[in-house]
Amino acid sequence: MFNIKISKKTNADCVWLMGLLRILCVCACAAFVLSGNLPAQEMEKISKFGEYKGYSEEIYDSSVRTSQYLTMRDGIKIAIDIVRPAQADKVHEDPLPVVWTHTRYRRSFVRDGKLRSELDSPFYQTLLKHGYVLAAADVRGSGASFGSWQGIWSQEETQDAYEITEWLASQPWCDGKIGMAGGSYLGITQLMAAGTKPPHLKAIFPVVALLDIYAVAYPGGVFYHDFIQHWSELTAKMDTQVIAAPVDEDKDEALLKSAIADHKLSRPLIEIFMPLKYRDSVDQVTGVQPFYTWHPAAFLEGINESVVPIYLWCGWMDSFTREGFSMFRNFKNPKKIVMGAWSHSPRDPDIQKEAFMPAIVEEIRWFDYWLKGIDNGIMDEPPIRYHVMNAPKDNEWRTADEWPLPEQNPTKYYFHAGPSGSVASVNDGRLSTEQLSSNSGKDDYAVDYTTTSGTATRWDNAVGGSFDYPDMTANDEKGLTYTTETLEKDLEITGHSVVHLWASSTATDGDFFALLEEVDAEGVSHYVSEGALRASHRALHEPYYDNLGLPFHRSHEEDMVELKPGEPAELAFDLQPISNVFNAGNRIRITITCADKDNASTPELSPPPTVSVYRNTQHASYITLPVIQAADESLAADETSLGLILGIALGVIIFVIVFTTFMRRRLRTKP
Repeated sequence: MFNIKISKKTNADCVWLMGLLRILCVCACAAFVLSGNLPAQEMEKISKFGEYKGYSEEIYDSSVRTSQYLTMRDGIKIAIDIVRPAQADKVHEDPLPVVWTHTRYRRSFVRDGKLRSELDSPFYQTLLKHGYVLAAADVRGSGASFGSWQGIWSQEETQDAYEITEWLASQPWCDGKIGMAGGSYLGITQLMAAGTKPPHLKAIFPVVALLDIYAVAYPGGVFYHDFIQHWSELTAKMDTQVIAAPVDEDKDEALLKSAIADHKLSRPLIEIFMPLKYRDSVDQVTGVQPFYTWHPAAFLEGINESVVPIYLWCGWMDSFTREGFSMFRNFKNPKKIVMGAWSHSPRDPDIQKEAFMPAIVEEIRWFDYWLKGIDNGIMDEPPIRYHVMNAPKDNEWRTADEWPLPEQNPTKYYFHAGPSGSVASVNDGRLSTEQLSSNSGKDDYAVDYTTTSGTATRWDNAVGGSFDYPDMTANDEKGLTYTTETLEKDLEITGHSVVHLWASSTATDGDFFALLEEVDAEGVSHYVSEGALRASHRALHEPYYDNLGLPFHRSHEEDMVELKPGEPAELAFDLQPISNVFNAGNRIRITITCADKDNASTPELSPPPTVSVYRNTQHASYITLPVIQAADESLAADETSLGLILGIALGVIIFVIVFTTFMRRRLRTKP
């Protein structure tokens, strides 16, 4: 490699030099490779989060759509659309993988004289262009399908998913490999289908799905009435008024009209859920326990036995945020999860782009890997990717191998006497890591039933409403608040916060809401997260699935324990998980109220009871926050490692050049 002239006389003296040079060259080359400078031809293919090329291309420019009825085992006819990729309107004839969706919201409909389809979304059309057959089926009792809807994700609906999957796999245009995609209800139907273990279901991509419907509709035993009510009204309108498109064979729409007649016998979800106050409640119409039957948690064993690979796409401001990590922990299948800084149905165009453009890319990578066998490396990447809100742009996306994060430091922030001087609330208490010293402190609160987190919350957005939390100060002023001093430096909180509230009441029961907020330098209080618990549901039990080590309230009817007026009781409950940097100059606030009138159904007593929250050595109320003490260490370590490698490489190269020059001169001067 190096043109050094060595005489016989000096040959023995320089053997060691040549060996050393070889070692140094190898080290330099290794450092060069480790620094990421691969040969140009190796960079022609790119497969990483949100970016994909060279493995699979968009080669189809058109499609051919057909629709028909499939007859299920009990005679119910299910409407289904099939969309096959084409080039210049010539359909692709060879078998291809199929990705389908099982929808509650009409597979297709006619608007302004034009047919519009669930499958028109770029989320599906990109798959079509990459060589996937698409299908969308109306769940029984909805769209153009026959039957009546008798319960959310019922056994009958779930068995339909099995039959549809296997029917698709048997078609001549299908290669026998089936995937499922879609969000919300459509994400959950994928999990339910996987639980039945269809032999040909090979991968799914659930977006904003859930595991445990009781934990969403009745978190802590508190009924989120508004969310369920609006969903019921929305679906009833779709089923009977804003109707679906007929299938091809139904030229005079007689079949569609007959299906709509069936739908009028459907049951509104609000009427099903309102009487079901407990997790073990029995639905009197069907005779089943919905909260042990009608959701993915009831199918965990089947889901795991199916080994169907699952890519979970979730959002920090979704109504199902906690559910995302619950699913990730409980599924044993090949899996990935993304938790982004968006809500269930983001309205802002920039947030929509941030939420759905990467999802489209990841969906292609996922199905290419599992349905087409393209080795694009997606399973070599960390299984968890999450966005840290308010973090610097160059460090807002992180990855992890497990959840909760091993580096979290659960830190207790105690409720103290005030004033904090930050808000004109009932008590204006302080929040601090300093332990309590008084043995008698408490704050009394006459319950105000007008408190609310707003009308454009994560719950409203889950059913198509707006997402725009107001300045929470007006609400804070009606409740008990505990606020930190101004933060001297940024503080990252990533994970699950848990409130331990010692409280008593003049009533025998009551709802307790905890709001986690960030108060900026101007005094504006920004919503961050929330949790709730009905006092009578406070008993803790071993969970029947992995609950991430969080308090689990079984909420069976036999578990109910009333409050004894004036006697303190401990209420332990978690908040929706977050990843948020509380910026230097801001404050952290916990607000405690006993109502969220625009979202939850709380029984109102007259006169309102008086609640006491205790903050003393015997009954210490506090919130445990999952603090990431060194938020930038991981990035710094990566940058340091890369810098070290590059530095070593450069140093070795310079050393080789200088040393070689020196030895050349030395050898030339030797006699």
